[in-house]
Amino acid sequence: MSSRIQPNTDPFALAREVSGHHVIDGKMTAPASGRMFDVVNPATGAVIGQAAEGGAADVDIAVAAAARAQKEWAKVPARQRGKLIAECGRLLNDHVEELGRLVALETGKALRTESRVEASVLADMFIFFGGLGSELKGETIPFNPDMLTMTLREPIGVVGAIIPWNVPLLLMAMKIAPAVVAGNSIVVKSAEEAPLTALRVVQLMQQVLPPGVVNILSGDGPACGAPLVAHPKVGKVTFTGSVETGKIVYKAAAEKLIPVTLELGGKSPMIVMGDADLERAVGGAITGMRFTRQGQSCTASSRIYVHDSIHDEFVSRLKAKVDAMKMGDPLDETTDIGTIISPDQFEKVGRYIRLGQETKGAKAHVCSALPTDPALNKGLFVQPVIFTEIHPDSPPAKEEIFGPVACIFRFTDYEEVIARANDSEYGLAATIWTRDLKTAMDATRRLEAGFVQVNQNLVVQATLSYGGVKNSGLGKEASLEAMLEHFTHKKTVIINMT
Repeated sequence: MSSRIQPNTDPFALAREVSGHHVIDGKMTAPASGRMFDVVNPATGAVIGQAAEGGAADVDIAVAAAARAQKEWAKVPARQRGKLIAECGRLLNDHVEELGRLVALETGKALRTESRVEASVLADMFIFFGGLGSELKGETIPFNPDMLTMTLREPIGVVGAIIPWNVPLLLMAMKIAPAVVAGNSIVVKSAEEAPLTALRVVQLMQQVLPPGVVNILSGDGPACGAPLVAHPKVGKVTFTGSVETGKIVYKAAAEKLIPVTLELGGKSPMIVMGDADLERAVGGAITGMRFTRQGQSCTASSRIYVHDSIHDEFVSRLKAKVDAMKMGDPLDETTDIGTIISPDQFEKVGRYIRLGQETKGAKAHVCSALPTDPALNKGLFVQPVIFTEIHPDSPPAKEEIFGPVACIFRFTDYEEVIARANDSEYGLAATIWTRDLKTAMDATRRLEAGFVQVNQNLVVQATLSYGGVKNSGLGKEASLEAMLEHFTHKKTVIINMT
């Protein structure tokens, strides 16, 4: 592009501007079928734009463009590829406000507490991976003094990436940046519920990268995602989403014997010992439950185990803090909590809340207040609910809800609480809150999760290896390890010098 695209901080105008396109081979491209689908503002129910309805024909065109581009892209020195990705990060940093406002509009996540932060982390993730080009190096092996033996790191080829709607910008960066620095090209399929901001990001990146290196399609899973996974020229798939869909992706990729990275669901435990800093732990529960994201996070600390000696005080303080949070228009700077993403998800969350309320003995602490603005009457707002005295085998306590619903359980015995924390099909994240170093160290070893923290509940950060065990997925993201182990293959070379 001859001139740089200027930021557009009017999200409604920007949504209309980018509507109806994929980005393929460096160009904004209409779908092969000519069909579109509506993109809806979940805070009002109003249509804000349209997304291109991608299908197998679009996948064929995008993958062919990516395959052509990858051959030349792989010849670019790794450090230079890194510099270009870092430049993308700096460019995206100039667009943080516009991207934050657009993602707030299409996902319902509050601008101040969530969406602007996500747009900033997007830029940072590109800059981080941009600095790792020099790490794409092999090894020399002392196999035989008469033979020069070494390994090389080589790109896989074309990567297919499928991203979800809850944090689309961060999760696309965690896939695009390492894949492309490693010398691959990529075709991304965005989430049907949140396609516009992801599209805008890829559009902006075309100002820096050669055409075809990064492409993006929108469409649903069966029509667009499945052909992408199955395409014979796609040599690697990276997917973030539900366990059920992840298993479908895994089976399809297995037919081609290609590598897969899966970041799936979670039902993360948070253990608060009796000696914990109570105020700090309550703040950690606010952050860990992702209440400002309406609980729509696979790492959400939705199972909270609190020692009996501080249980009642913990619940009281937590409810007071959540009560003080304001629900409202996601674009309003005073809003803490926005909306659920879609009517289907809204109904799912409501169903789990009703199940909890109907569970014998359970107490439902309903928090915050619904917005009173008539313009938001059709919005998908759900009041956060904290369940206490709920049976640990009830559906809200066992199953991933992906909504602002936390279950708090009493405990007295450390061994028992470790066992209860591990009693889950998931193993993505876990936290423990204690002043005792021995307890902290013991718990970090025994908790069955890929991402364990003590006395904090940070979200995913660049350079921290991130990924789960059990049904929470396969592989790691956001780290050097992710780039090397999941976006390259290792070639062994032997040169006989005799």
